[in-house]
Amino acid sequence: MRIHRFLSLALSLLLLACQPQDRYDLLITNVRVVDGTGNPWYTADVGVRGDRIVDIGMLSDVSAVRRIEGNGRVLAPGFIDMLGQSDLSLLVDNRAMSKISQGVTTEITGEGESAAPQNERTKRDLEAYERRHGVKIDWTDFEGYFRALEEKKHAINIGTFVGATQVRAAVVGYDDRVATDAELQQMKDLVDLAMRQGALGVSTALEYAPAAYAPVQELIELSKIAAAHGGIYITHIRDERDHIIEALYEASDVARGARIPAHIWHLKVAGKQNWGRMSEVTRLISRFRSEGLDVTADVYPYTASGTSLSAAVPAWVHDGGTEKFLERIKDPSVRIRIKGELEGTTKGAVNFYRGTGPEGIMIASIGNPELKNLEGLMLSAIANGWKKPPVDALLDLLIADSARTGAIYFAMNEQDVRMAIAQPWTGFNTDARGIAIDGPFSTSKPHPRAYGSFTRILAKYVRQDNVLSLEDAIRKMTSLAAQRFGLDSRGLVKPGFYADLVLFDPAKVVDKATFENPHQYSEGMDVVMVNGQSVWENGAFTGNLPGRILKGAGAQK
Repeated sequence: MRIHRFLSLALSLLLLACQPQDRYDLLITNVRVVDGTGNPWYTADVGVRGDRIVDIGMLSDVSAVRRIEGNGRVLAPGFIDMLGQSDLSLLVDNRAMSKISQGVTTEITGEGESAAPQNERTKRDLEAYERRHGVKIDWTDFEGYFRALEEKKHAINIGTFVGATQVRAAVVGYDDRVATDAELQQMKDLVDLAMRQGALGVSTALEYAPAAYAPVQELIELSKIAAAHGGIYITHIRDERDHIIEALYEASDVARGARIPAHIWHLKVAGKQNWGRMSEVTRLISRFRSEGLDVTADVYPYTASGTSLSAAVPAWVHDGGTEKFLERIKDPSVRIRIKGELEGTTKGAVNFYRGTGPEGIMIASIGNPELKNLEGLMLSAIANGWKKPPVDALLDLLIADSARTGAIYFAMNEQDVRMAIAQPWTGFNTDARGIAIDGPFSTSKPHPRAYGSFTRILAKYVRQDNVLSLEDAIRKMTSLAAQRFGLDSRGLVKPGFYADLVLFDPAKVVDKATFENPHQYSEGMDVVMVNGQSVWENGAFTGNLPGRILKGAGAQK
């Protein structure tokens, strides 16, 4: 009797073991895999278990917890935004819906300024941001910042550089002077700590004060520290206008001096007087590469840039910080000098204004609620309404808004943008924070690149204009960026890689955001997955927050 019961139990267990079990958490069937390598697409099914791709092949008969029928749509790696601005905004709105709706699953941030290091001096500049958005910046280093991000959770992956601007502000302040030997050592120590805590490299934004005050040797010394930890040097070069060639040579000097790879953020040739010079720029970068210098770049697909309105004012006016800046622009004698430099009657340095004129500067965001009606207007229209010369209107607006105003500069031409996009060594970025059509960042007039950079590439430069093949565009959006920043097991549709994936119909994907009406999600990204979890489906956020912090090679385990 006991033997019978034992055999019966054994048979039952055997039958249970033979029952089909779910082999995958997710199976995506019948897709055109554009794998991120640049190779031609191929038809396959893709199996996901947990946060990883585990199988690619003919898998339709295998069981899965969830199945998505691809119906011949394209499955590609999630897009990597080579420059975003979401380091602090993710603590306010962690959905990053403007990003995920266009297929972005990973953002790289830290353009000169970065979330860390912080001290009492740098935190003072963020007090208004804290009050406005109800966040507390209570960390001093990247370890504390990463902890704050992990507690908040977020929809996308994020990696960051340590900003040379940030360490200079923390140690030297905002004065136009050379750092002392002791100060430079402090700055190097801060970069060393940041690299050990996970920064991807060191970054600069040399068109803006106080970064503009840093000599090239300072940049080389900081970059040597990043190089020792396997990082790269990444730069918003010192001049994207009249002196762009000199600025590119400076970037190459840093790369050679520090023996470090270099990457140029948002490559452009700005100012009407420079239109057509992109061929000169791309030839120089290609020459650097032929000489063995590891230099790459990225681009956003628009003929307008976006930054602060105060950036239109020469760097010398910013010496000492915001309070001194505002004091100077109230001074009639200083205004005469500023006006001469902006209008070109006297010699000046970097000049956003002269390359566009007041009719090419749109006001994008204003902090003063009493002036919100000016958002979306050209500076020329504001000047006419105020019955003031345009430079006076610009300076008076900065005073009234405490230098918090954001602006869009229509400074590039389409042929130059197209040429930059076509280079084999360029990737793509949004140069924007993650926002949404609702919530705390929905009231201003941001640059449409925030919502549409990647889908615009696919719709305009792949489908419409044939500047790139689909496979090469995806390569630039994925594996190129992952390789450049050392993002382990990302950027390809490949077994063992993280399941950051986008499913879309290349005939339907399109950007909708415009300069007049920027708060519009892209269309056509049917499914967007981050680390194996869906974050965007059928035109809506799913509520999942699976994003992770991606650290550099120097991060201590």
